[in-house]
Amino acid sequence: MKKITLAGKTGLSTIMLDMPLNSLSNFCSTKKTIVVTDSNVHRLYGEKFSRYKTIVIGPGEGYKTLNTVNEIYGRLLKLECDRSSFILGIGGGVVCDIAGFVASTYLRGLPFAFAPTTFLAQVDASVGGKNGVNFNGYKNMIGTINQPRFVLCDFEVLKTLPEGELRNGFAEVIKHALIGNRLLFSWIERNRKALLSLDKGAIKRIVYGSLKVKTHIVSRDETEIGERRKLNFGHTFGHALEKTVEIKHGEAISAGMIIEAKLSGIKGFLPERDVERIKKVLTDFGLPVSINGDREAIMDAIRKDKKREDEYIHSVLLDGIGKAVIEMININDIGEIVNDMC
Repeated sequence: MKKITLAGKTGLSTIMLDMPLNSLSNFCSTKKTIVVTDSNVHRLYGEKFSRYKTIVIGPGEGYKTLNTVNEIYGRLLKLECDRSSFILGIGGGVVCDIAGFVASTYLRGLPFAFAPTTFLAQVDASVGGKNGVNFNGYKNMIGTINQPRFVLCDFEVLKTLPEGELRNGFAEVIKHALIGNRLLFSWIERNRKALLSLDKGAIKRIVYGSLKVKTHIVSRDETEIGERRKLNFGHTFGHALEKTVEIKHGEAISAGMIIEAKLSGIKGFLPERDVERIKKVLTDFGLPVSINGDREAIMDAIRKDKKREDEYIHSVLLDGIGKAVIEMININDIGEIVNDMC
């Protein structure tokens, strides 16, 4: 087992890699713990946490709403949850986001932890302390920043994921390498076959390397007033694509990364050969580098992004592979790139 510790202002979070789900009882009390999960995870793995009181929600992004949060509050009330209770989110990114938000707000804050069951959640949603829900279709508009006590990653559960869900995770891993670790990016290029076959050694190495990038950034800027914005590489455009085009998160982020890589080239930061190198890696992992979509709808979603200030967007550009910089980009410049992508 490998451990990574994230020291945030809201608490210490321990990330444990390659730990089985059935070891959860070593880290949280069965009497005081209430599990939040979704129906798919409960069907596949429910017997591994059957000793806990469990709240089951619907699966997917469509349930990441205040309505779901309200339903969970009601269940916690019926279960007589008190300040000594512990919330454990077991599931993908939606479950982790909702469980963390509920725990952070119910009774003015309860301790919580995650056991992420998707690749994307293991390398992104479960780590860093961001918790929240969507509002009127806009991603993560309502939320908190609060660290989980621990994150337990069981790599065996990845074997039950469909190919599209694995691609979601690889998009985030590639993103972390692009913004913070040039050598990690090169390693991903050389080890595509081992990663796609879910070789445990390769997966453990890539998750560890990816999370070291993320935790290093979060520990220095937990509340996203500066450096943490680098983790949004590809996301301003990716979230707009998710809202307007029916594609998965990782696919949207992949296309978003290409948009910002092209912007990086236009602004003189990234050589064209590196833009092509990024395109090849994303393509090798089955991720899109262009998109079919309505330009006006995409631009409308970008204009409503929470990172907008007047006519500018806080954009993450690459100053070479492995190094990110934050620049204010005019929305009109973004529109030209979106035109090309569509």
